[in-house]
Amino acid sequence: MNSPKHLAVYYTGGTIGMQQTPAGLAPAANLASLAAPIFQEYSHQLKCDWFICEPLIDSSAITLSNWETWLNWIDSKAENYDGLLILHGTDTMAYSANIIALARPQLNIPIILTGAMLPLEADNSDAPQNLRTALAAFSLPGFTQTAIAFNRQLWPAVGSSKISTEQADAFANPQFGSLAQWSESEGWFNTNLPVAGNSDLSAQYDISTSARIHCFTLTPGANLAMITASLTHNPPDGVILQSYGNGNTPNDRNFLTAIRQISEQSIPVLNISQVLQGCASAVYAQGHELRAAGVINGGKCNLETAVAILTLAVSNNWNKEQIENLLHTQKLI
Repeated sequence: MNSPKHLAVYYTGGTIGMQQTPAGLAPAANLASLAAPIFQEYSHQLKCDWFICEPLIDSSAITLSNWETWLNWIDSKAENYDGLLILHGTDTMAYSANIIALARPQLNIPIILTGAMLPLEADNSDAPQNLRTALAAFSLPGFTQTAIAFNRQLWPAVGSSKISTEQADAFANPQFGSLAQWSESEGWFNTNLPVAGNSDLSAQYDISTSARIHCFTLTPGANLAMITASLTHNPPDGVILQSYGNGNTPNDRNFLTAIRQISEQSIPVLNISQVLQGCASAVYAQGHELRAAGVINGGKCNLETAVAILTLAVSNNWNKEQIENLLHTQKLI
């Protein structure tokens, strides 16, 4: 009989562990005791050590400093554990999953994020199901990447998004689909795990807590003059453009000039599609001048992935070629 795998569980906050206070729901520190009966179901497979983030936070309050702290925690535990489980609020779970997957791409252990739409103690909570899905994933043969476990699905971190605030089926990965599905009766099925390749197991990337990434979403009638002024007079460290369709924008002279000028200053501009299953690519002539201005086509990047990529690019002084190489590596372009 195989010995149980040793897991580190990191509770960061979020709805899953919240309890009612006079001011409303707030993260509580006793989640480990509340969740103990569920974890006990897997005690023959898993031995779990709990770690509590201080302070516990609502995930809508996450900062780059939190990400830096969590990556340091991952670094401190990865060599001594067979897997890491991160309990996280749902609002920014996909952002955190993307940054962890891209900043620590080669740890060669499963890192799973999960949470819940309702507190564990609430009636009809989805928390027990999500915890069981996450815990079961650590026994999935060949699984050694960062993923989100939610509503009986295992989603690859890169490309993942929160798609609902109303349903238990709150996450998806429109570009890459799920890695596997799970049920208590059947276990794992419809598995689609990537084949591990040869790579540098020492690869890891830091986060600068001062990195400034600005995102501009284009809409009909959007004030391009305001966007242009922001880029010209208060340039950030990196820019995400959420453009139309296959990466198209208006051919406004001043706007394109501003894009060209910040690109010439080695400020990366990543162009992504607003479409849920979109791809920014060189398809239409309408986007030609934008590409000529120096933007990077984000391909299949969603917003969460784009934020992670540019945060790492700025933090590690990547040039355009290095960003494009990462996009290729992640099969985004």
